[in-house]
Parts: sequence; C-alpha cells; structure tokens
Amino acid sequence: MKKTGKNIIVFYGSQTGTGEEFANRLSKDAQRYGMKGMAADPEEYEMGELSRLSEIPNSLAIFCMATYGEGDPTDNAQDFYDWLQENDDEDLSGLNYTVFALGNKTYEHYNAMGKYVDKRLEELGAKRIFDLGLGDDDGNLEEDFVSWREQFWPAVCEHFGVEALGDESSIRQYVLKEHTDINMNKVYTGEIGRLQSFEVQKPPFDAKNPFLAPVTVNRKLNKAGERHLMHLELDITGSKIRYESGDHVAVFPTNDSALVNKLGQLLGVDLDVVISLNNLDGMICSISSPNACDLEFITFLTSNLPWVYNILSKNQIFNAKPSVPFCSAFLQALYQSWVLDSCRSIIHILEDMPSLRPPIDHLCELMPRLQARYYSIASSSKVHPNSIHICAVVVEYKTKTGRTNKGVATNWLKNKLVTDNGHKSTVPMFIRKSQFRLPFKATNPVIMIGPGTGIAPFMGFIQERGWLKEQGKEVGETVMYFGCRHKNEDYLYQEELEEAEKTGVLTQLNVAFSRDQEQKVYVQHHMKKNKEHIWKLVNSENAHIYICGDARNMAKDVQAAFYDIAEELGGMTRTQATDYVKKLMTKGRYSQDVWS
Repeated sequence: MKKTGKNIIVFYGSQTGTGEEFANRLSKDAQRYGMKGMAADPEEYEMGELSRLSEIPNSLAIFCMATYGEGDPTDNAQDFYDWLQENDDEDLSGLNYTVFALGNKTYEHYNAMGKYVDKRLEELGAKRIFDLGLGDDDGNLEEDFVSWREQFWPAVCEHFGVEALGDESSIRQYVLKEHTDINMNKVYTGEIGRLQSFEVQKPPFDAKNPFLAPVTVNRKLNKAGERHLMHLELDITGSKIRYESGDHVAVFPTNDSALVNKLGQLLGVDLDVVISLNNLDGMICSISSPNACDLEFITFLTSNLPWVYNILSKNQIFNAKPSVPFCSAFLQALYQSWVLDSCRSIIHILEDMPSLRPPIDHLCELMPRLQARYYSIASSSKVHPNSIHICAVVVEYKTKTGRTNKGVATNWLKNKLVTDNGHKSTVPMFIRKSQFRLPFKATNPVIMIGPGTGIAPFMGFIQERGWLKEQGKEVGETVMYFGCRHKNEDYLYQEELEEAEKTGVLTQLNVAFSRDQEQKVYVQHHMKKNKEHIWKLVNSENAHIYICGDARNMAKDVQAAFYDIAEELGGMTRTQATDYVKKLMTKGRYSQDVWS
C-alpha cells in the first residue's frame, strides 16, 4: 500500500460474491475523496500486519463481512476469524476501521460475523470511525448497503478533514485492449484460476482450482407435475477429493449461450474477439486476461446493479416530468419496483431501454463473475467413495413483465447429459466442509426433518447408517420426516426411503403430502402427532436433530413445534422451551442446513 500510495483497504469475507462486489465498489469510491483504495481477500494477506496500517497517514480499514451457515465466517475469512479469536494481546490502537455486515434475518445468527469483527476490533484497541452497517438479504441488501454508504463517506470526510472532489461519474478501473494476433493457448476461456487448468488437472482441488467431474447419472426424480426435480451423480475417481455426509458440493455454472449471444446482439459486440481488461493503476487485474469475451466471462443475470439508479434517473422513460425530484429514496423505490420486483436481468433492462447501450468493457467491469452454487451432498462417502450425488429443483418462473426467468445453475445442470455428442459432460466442482454431521456415537438416535430437496443430506445420512448396520455396529433410532406436495408427483426417493424403512435402517418414516387433501399438512403436523416419541428421543436418549430446507418458513415452523413439545411434555414455559432448544444447538444436537 505504501508503494502504490493507497490508504484505504477494504477486506471482504464473501461466500457468494456480494461481499467482494461491495468491497470493490467502496475501494473505487475512495477516488472521489482524493484517496486511493483497494479491495483485499483476507485469506491472501497476513492479518497480523494489520496494526502497521497506522504507519500510513489517513489510513482506514473497511470490512465487508458476510455470515455463512450457523453464524460462521465465510471460507476466505476463516483464518482472519481464528486470528481475531486467538490474539488477545494484539494492539490495534492505531487502526481506523468500520464494518458493513451482510446477512439474512431469516437465519438464527443474523450478521454474526460482521457484529463479531466490529466488536472484536474495538476490544483490541482499534478506532471505529463509523457505525456498523447491517445488510439484510431477506429484505433489500443493495438498498441497505447504499443507505449505509451514503452516510459513511461524509463521516470519513469529516474524520480525515477531506472533501469530495465533486466527480459523481462512474470511476473506471480498467481499460479494454483487443488482441487480434495472440497464441490462443494463452487465452483464458473460463478457468477459475490457473490458465488451462481445465485441460491439465492437478490436485488439490478447491475453490480456485475446481475438478472437472464427469456426470454419470442425470435423471428426473418426480413422476409428474410442472416442476423438474433431478438427481445427478458426479464421478470423482482419481481426484483425491474426500467428503463426508453433510458436506456441500460447489459447482461453477455457465450462462445460457442463447442469452449471452442476445447480450452481444443488443450491444453490437463480436463475442469472439479476445480482450483483456488492464488495471489502470497497475495493480494485479482481478479479471483473467487476456480473455475470450464469451459466456464464461460475461455475468449478466444478476439484478443487483449499482448503476441502475443512474440509468433510472437519466433515461427519458422516467424523466417525462422534470419536476419530480430524483432523490435517493425515490430512486430506491423505482429500482425496487422496476428492477427487483419485476425480476429484470441486464438483458431485460437493455431490451426495455433502447437508448441504453453501455460499452462492453464498462459492462464487464461492473458485472461480478458467476459464483459457485452450493448443494447439500445427497450421498455418503462410505457407500459412494468415488461419487457425489446432487438433488435439486430446476428454477423457472414467470415475471411481472411476462418473461420467463431461468435459474442459471439448475438449468445448466439439467442440460448436463451423461454424454453430449459423444463427449462426457463435466462439471467444475469442489467440496465445502460442513458442521452438519451425524453424531460421533452411532447409538445416538437421529431425527431428520427435510421437506422437498431438503432431503438431500439425509439420503447420505441414511446410506451411512445403513452401512454402519452392515458393519455390525449398533445403530440408534433413525427417524425421517419428509414432506412434498403430492404422493404421485414429487415423492422424492420414494423407493429408497421405503426400502430403508423395510430393512430397518429407517426406524420410522413420516411423510407429509401437503396438497393431497383439502387442508394442507406439513412436517410439523406429523411431528406433533408423534410428540411423545420425539420428546422421549430428545430428552431421554440424547437424540440429534437435523433440519434441512427452507429457512423462511419451514425451519421456523419446525422450531416452533419443538418449543410446543418442550412446553407440553417438559412442563416448561415458552422462555424455558426456547432456552432448552438453544442449549441443544450449543451442544451440537440441533443442526440446520437451511436457505432462503
């Protein structure tokens, strides 16, 4: 930082890319105030050197920290989190800092990582120059960030005694260069990290070096209905990849080529041209270059666009009444209704605004790269050591504008046929470890609750409990609560589940068919029918509880059902029942793998 004259560093803890995107935007903002910023992955820096930032005049460390799982740090922030926990004697008294946290209120530990970093830095002597920002992805994370950012920079100016330069135009970080005569072996064509890593595969495989796993099975799970639920199997033979039941498999999808071609057509761009985006300040470019301007490179399906506010205020469609003040609140409301609520992608915006035709290099600079998608592994390595199973529902829906939007990853996976024109289909993937684990003692009972595709990790659990029984081990009760809409449509893995019950691997199988009768029936209704059995397993036999699926409704309803059972059969008040379940969580006996 000293050599390059930078005085603001924005660290990001990011699992899906949003935290990294916010960090990049904040680092660019610094130029407007006569400062120089940079975004940084804490995994790639020696965080023990953080105190040395005080050697740089007017220096500031910003932390954009997302929370993952059960209040955990993201993968790339794990070492930083460990360092904060272990170094009580660290003196950060010369460090100026602020934190913006990214989370989701539907989760139990809302913004836990951001809150911890904010509190811990203060404990170690650092000076907070602006209040902790809390972003809620269940509401409008972009709006939360923009509102915080609008108040943050004036506070920075006041603290350091600087003024904005008055340039509100979009600050460019890269300059485009076209390559007409270049060795194509030196061109990135979608690799995540190392050039040609997809041609020459070398372990170990991780987020920056994914393994190309051949697809050996891709079958539809549901018998009928409009939805498409699928089961895929990825071959990891020879990769040295190891996984445990409950882990997640991450896959790197590719955008639909038809949509990419449509984008090229709208912008009048030749997508076969090889380009590089070169960083203007000489820092290492975060966009692989040179690069074929192809479907791996252009990520346009996100709706979270920092520059849409400017588009909405300046386009003729919305300036029909000059007297309307284009204040931030007005633009946020317009952005919410016209972009988010209407689910407009970049293509839809360009189609509906013919006067808007940004240069391709500007678009590439503004758009984040496609991030990995995570799926709970639906198999056990004890039974399938060389295969990883995925259970997913294909995302496809109609928008308010009458268009059909398709989920990037699930539609890409759906089209991954076992053989495609004589070639094996492959999926770039890696494993993310999880805390969602079967009990160490096989004799402990387990209660699994997973409607819909939430059944995925439990297929692995059931396989593993069955394997343990085959090894002659004593295995405790294994209880399954599964839910779907219709028995004859989307009863996933029906044959496998019923066979597991028949052989005694599942000691109890409870299935809720929510729409096969007039009144809807969900998993929590079956739980209450079996409340005595559940209470006996949990309170007397040290059972472990596992919940997988929807965080917004199902997980909360199931948790409420446990409160009711503890109240009724444990003679507790609601407060005592809540504390009882929290203690189960603390002991690792109540685990959730949920999403919203």
